[in-house]
This record gives sequence, C-alpha cells and structure tokens, in this order.
Amino acid sequence: GCNPLAETGRSKLQNQRAVLNQQILRAVRMRAGAENLLRATTNNKVREQVLLELSFVNSDLQILKEELEGLNISVEVYQNTEETFSIPLVPLGLKETKEVDFTLPLKDFILEHYSEDSSEYEDEIADLMDLRQACRTPSRDEAGIEMLISYFLQLGYVENRFFPPTRHMGVLFTWYDSFTGVPVCQQNLLLEKASILFNIGALYTQIGTRCNRQTQAGLENAVDAFQRAAGVLSYLKETFTHTPSYDMSPAMLNVLVKMMLAQAQECVFEQIGLPGIRNEFFTLVKMTQEVAKVGEVYMLVNTAMNQEPVKENIPYSWSKLAQIKSDHYKALAHYFIATILCDHELQSGDDEDQQEKALSQLYDYMPEGLIVLTVLKDKVQRKQLGKAHLRKAIVYHEEALRVCGLCKKLRNIDVLQEVLTAAHKRSLLKYAQQETEDDFLSLIQAPDILPKTEHKIETIAPQFSKVKVKDFFHRLGPLTVFSAKQRWTAPRTIHIHHEAGELGFSLKGGSPVQIYCLDPACSAASMGLKEGDYIVSVSGLDCKWLGVNEVLEKFRSVGEQPIEIEVISCQDTAASMHSKSATYSVGMQKTYSLICLAMEEDKIDQTKKAPLKLPFLSWGTKNRQKAASTLCLPSAVAGSSRMKKKLSPFTLLNTESSLY
Repeated sequence: GCNPLAETGRSKLQNQRAVLNQQILRAVRMRAGAENLLRATTNNKVREQVLLELSFVNSDLQILKEELEGLNISVEVYQNTEETFSIPLVPLGLKETKEVDFTLPLKDFILEHYSEDSSEYEDEIADLMDLRQACRTPSRDEAGIEMLISYFLQLGYVENRFFPPTRHMGVLFTWYDSFTGVPVCQQNLLLEKASILFNIGALYTQIGTRCNRQTQAGLENAVDAFQRAAGVLSYLKETFTHTPSYDMSPAMLNVLVKMMLAQAQECVFEQIGLPGIRNEFFTLVKMTQEVAKVGEVYMLVNTAMNQEPVKENIPYSWSKLAQIKSDHYKALAHYFIATILCDHELQSGDDEDQQEKALSQLYDYMPEGLIVLTVLKDKVQRKQLGKAHLRKAIVYHEEALRVCGLCKKLRNIDVLQEVLTAAHKRSLLKYAQQETEDDFLSLIQAPDILPKTEHKIETIAPQFSKVKVKDFFHRLGPLTVFSAKQRWTAPRTIHIHHEAGELGFSLKGGSPVQIYCLDPACSAASMGLKEGDYIVSVSGLDCKWLGVNEVLEKFRSVGEQPIEIEVISCQDTAASMHSKSATYSVGMQKTYSLICLAMEEDKIDQTKKAPLKLPFLSWGTKNRQKAASTLCLPSAVAGSSRMKKKLSPFTLLNTESSLY
C-alpha cells in the first residue's frame, strides 16, 4: 500500500475522513447516554438540561455530517493534474476501518481445531495482518486494485479455514459508513468482505477521475474504470443483500451504479467530440443524440438520488451536480440541433430523403403544423424552430447556473462555473445572431429530443480469477478436507508392521489419502486404525498434500522396518452449539441503530433444510424515544429455552449472502 504518512491530497482527505469518523462516534455515544438519562430520570430540571444537551449534540452531528459531505465533494483532489476544461467527475471515498489483530484467535483455533503447533504459523498470520493494513492505503492504480482483490480472495480462504458456522471467533471488524461516518461493528467476516468490495469499486472511481480526459487513451481508460466500478458495486449489491451500513444498502448501491454508468456515458461523449465537432449536418445529428443520452442518464441519476431512503444520506451536492449535468447536456443537445437548423439550409445538391430521415429520428413528435420535410425546405419555419431550440437551450443553461449558485460546495468549483458560463454565453451569442424582429410571432415550442447512442455502456463484472492468490495457510492441508466446518480428532500415532508383505489395508482418494478396506484382524487395526482415517504424516514427514502413489512410495522406502504414521478421524459435526451473539451499528438521527440477538436452542436435523429466518429489533426515528439505548448488548434470559420463538445465530448465515 501507499505510505499512510505521505502528504498527498488524497491521503490528507482520508486522514480528515478518519478524524471525522472518530468525532461522529463520540457524538453518537454522547447522544446515546443522554437518551438513556432522559428516559430514566423523572426530575424536571434534569430533563431540561438533558434536552438542551441533546439539541446541542444533534446540531453538532449535523455539522459533522456536512463536513463529511464536503470531503465527498472534494473532487478537485482526484482529477487529473493536467489543465482541463471539463466538468469534474465524482469519485467515491474509501471506507475507513480500525486495526484488527488476528494473532490470538487464529493461533488458538489452529491449536484447538487442527491440533498443530500454532507458533509455526506466526509468519502466515503476520502476512495476513500486513496485507490488511496495506489495504487501508491502496495505491491509485492497477497495483492497488490487485492488492485489494488479493485480500478479498484471501478472506475466502480465511473464512473456510477459521470461521466455523457454529460460533464466533472473537474477531471484531469495524468499518465506518462512507457517507454518514457511523461505525458498524460485527464479528462476521462478511462485513469485512463486503467493505473490501466497496473499496475496490471506490478505487476504480478514483482511477477513472484521475485519467487525462484530453486524450483518447485517457478517456478510454476512464470509461473502462467507471464500468468496472459499476460492475463491482453491482456484484456487491447482488452478493451481500443485507449489509448493515447505508453506503452498502441495495438502494444506495443501485444509485451509485447508475452514477458510475452516467459518468462513463459522459466520457464516451467527450471521446467522440475530442477531435473536434465538425459543423456538418449528419455529424451534428449524431452529436445531438449522443449528448441527449448523457442528459437523460443524469436525469435518471438525479431522480434516483431524490428517492427515499437514499435522499437522506446521499451528499446533497452530488444530487445537485447530477441535476446540473442533466440540464447542461440537454442544453447542448438543443444548441446542436439549433445549429443544424440555422446554419445548414437545404441545398440543391443535398440528399433530401437522408436529411429528412436523420432529422425525424431526433423527435418523438413535431410541433403542431410542422412537417420535417417542410421545415427543411421552408427557410422561415426552419429559423423559427431553430430559435425555439436556442431559447430552450438558454433556459436549461440558466437553470444549471442557478442550481450551481445555490449549492455552496459546487459554487466553489471554479472549472464547473467556467464551463457552464461559457456554454451559456455561446447559446446567447448564437441566438443574438438570428434576426429578432419576428420574435413576437414565434410561438413554436421546441420539442424534446430523443436520446440515442451508438456506444452502449454496461457494467463490467469483476474478474477475480485473473488475480492469482496462494492460500497463506496452505500448510494446514487441502481446504476441501481441512476446513472450519470439519471437526477432527487429534492426530494418533499408529505403528504398522508388515505381515507377509501386506499392510492390512488399502489407500484411496486424493490429498490426503484415506484408509480403505481395512482388515479388522491386522496389527494396524488393533492399534486403533479405523476405516476412513486420513493419513497426515508418514515417518514424521507431512503428507497432507500427497496422493496415493506418493504415500505408497514412502511406505516402500522404509523397507521391512515398522512404519510410523499419524492419522486423524472425522468427528460427527451434526450437533450444533449454543451460541449467543450481538451485532450493533451506532446510528445517527435517521440512520440505522440495530441490535440483533441470536440464540439457537435445539439441534437442527440435517435432513430438514428449513430456511433460516433472522428477526431483529431496530430503533429508528419514530421509536427512538422508546429505546433504552442506541447502544446496548443483550444478555441471556433464564428460561429462554422454553420460548416459542426460536432465533437463528448469525454464524449460520456464513454460507449465505447476508451480514445479519
């Protein structure tokens, strides 16, 4: 990863984000304590003081949230350093996390579950922790993406090796919401995997905004980066369906995917117009449809951002920027078609049919009394329709400038103001060039323009298989056998004596090999060897990864001497354990504040695969006053085994796409 102490613009923003997250956490805890005191006290004087304190804390939280929004709209830091005259693109900030110490939980599990000396795996545990620490500050390039993907894949190995479905490992993962700064704490590894996926998508957006948009290669890379970002976020939405933080909720991810695809569409339009837009009839028709498509997708993004529940948490400036871009690109579409009508009169050598067909594709309908071919031939109608489009373009430009002026964060982005002002002046100049004496007779309303693109933008699914990762804990043995789901006896030493050249059993399977067709009368059986045992060592040499032929070769190499092997037996894993767990997410006003309690009272019959349902209690805005606290952990209640309502533990959801 990058040097976390490096004084770059991006690292400064991430450091500010981390500080804000801590301040938000302290404020939320103060509010939780004040709410508990308000509920417990009956003294009117104390209640007045507590209410005053609550109002102060809530206003402080609102200020902190606005500061976090300011970091999310600090787009200049992420743009390319080259001089550019383009509207800035919006990247996602990386989610912040706390350090996690895997040492004791993993070492204890290796000793208890795998019956191996855990001190021999200290280097592997250190490598895992170093990789996680590096993922907190990834470089803004393909190497950073590859590192995050490698850690994500490594988590798959770690989950299967060390996180059994019947209990928690005691490792607490804490991640901060990218938009609200509210921490989410869980002992579920799925929170870690989902957060890393979010950061992969966020890093792609930062790579896309950094591309040089003044070159074809830079724009191609930007389009690719935003498509890949949309693909990762879409994969996150489909795979982890019940994430406990707002930034990874399905509704929010759906909006973010739309925003990334819109930015990719914007880069496609810039790519088409980069060589220059020729003032030619059919070229302008194509550009009109392309830019109308950009305006349409940003209009859909703005609509999605203003829907509940996203509206409360999406940065206000993002929503306004989407509205500004929608108006700006719609204005450009009307400007282009006005240029077609005002500058390109039908000449004797022009193909009327082709021009009529091209122009008719721009409209869903024509204004009353107008026909496309007549407009092309009639100079007066042509000019009137062109001026109507210019008026509509000017209206859109003025609306974009008005919205930009009302938003404090956007008002301070100089290049945005310059682009909008230049486009507005160009439309005004074009309108002024037309004759104005007949304006009072011009009652035509410019029709809407049909968007169309020849460059369809779609998500690019993440290709994890391209990143090759070696399991850090490879020495524990093949994952299909040596996993947290399987329970084993401690290794037993068996001394095998040759009996007339026979071992008394056969071997089968891949790695590791199994005892097969064991003769009950042989000496190995009398020493405790069982049918189905796995051989893990021969003469002190590890053979978990050896096949049948290789193990037999080791037997032959011993000769007539007794053979010492170590074997393990699979234990019954049907019995489920009693487990109690709690997961909390400290919430701001109008954000999640969840407390989940899961208990499994009875053994589950393996033959019945009943769907697991996980009820949970939630405190929101409406019932916050009824809650004892926004942060409290439940305890077991005596006699709870006789409760009619059974709850399933979180850990049973490890194999599903859920974080609850």
